[in-house]
Amino acid sequence: MKADIHPKYEQIQVTCSCGNQFETGSSTCRKLNIEVCSACHPYYTGKQKLMDTEGRVDTFNKRFKNFSGLAKKPAAN
Repeated sequence: MKADIHPKYEQIQVTCSCGNQFETGSSTCRKLNIEVCSACHPYYTGKQKLMDTEGRVDTFNKRFKNFSGLAKKPAAN
């Protein structure tokens, strides 16, 4: 194997926009600033919200509130 071809792998400091900080290993060897981490991501926190700013869900529900499903076809004899 060739010597000195692998990148340096060091512990770095990662800072999230929510203020959470943690250390991880990386070959970038510099501090990272991230937007979302496991402390603030909705999947991990369980605080997931439905974003319906244009009222599309309400419009759909109004439009199809009387819809009872597909019409049943009589059995062919």
